[in-house]
Amino acid sequence: MCGRFALFAPRADVARFLAADLPEEEELRPRWNIAPTQAVPAAIGPEGARRIRFFHWGLIPPWARDRSFAARMINARAETVAEKPAFRAAFRARRGLVPMSGFYEWRREGRLRRPWFFRPPDGGLLAAAALWERWRDPENGREILSLALLTTAANRVMAPIHHRMPVLLDAAGRRVWTDPEADPDHLRALLRPAPEETLAAWPVDPRVNRASWDRPDCVEPLAPEDRIGD
Repeated sequence: MCGRFALFAPRADVARFLAADLPEEEELRPRWNIAPTQAVPAAIGPEGARRIRFFHWGLIPPWARDRSFAARMINARAETVAEKPAFRAAFRARRGLVPMSGFYEWRREGRLRRPWFFRPPDGGLLAAAALWERWRDPENGREILSLALLTTAANRVMAPIHHRMPVLLDAAGRRVWTDPEADPDHLRALLRPAPEETLAAWPVDPRVNRASWDRPDCVEPLAPEDRIGD
């Protein structure tokens, strides 16, 4: 799964990377420990008309009775996303890109879980495939935008830490993923592990386990000699 990530690049770099418009009124402040149920940015719309909006992390299907459903919907498995009732409509028509400076995953070591941080070796950005929905709160009529991140099998960099990873898209993949006319078979072909050279990884401070701990040293290597994927 993917349950935490960071985005601390300048807003202009994020907009340029996603080839998307980021309205001035949308605040995009640096974050080092973004957690489910929080607001996350995502680019939606086809290339040439993409725009960045903010979404509740945890997808709420239109038919859900209340937003508690979202807690179970932070991720969508690539292998079943086209068939699952909660995701299949969004897979057909509402696909987006979540920018990341990197993401966290935890490795079990006996009774402990040790956090690792994954990011591009060159310090650039990642684009994670997402699905989004609109849901209207029956109590107050307010519309809520929400999303889930797609996950797939781990590549060889991820596998020693965890068996799943987010679906990460290169420029060509981003173009297809946000194309409203994309063929479903072409979309499914994108839902594969990223090439090994996409990521480097290192262990980080266990305080990352607390979502309230959101500061630059979240991503600092705890033991540089353990770094992998360079």
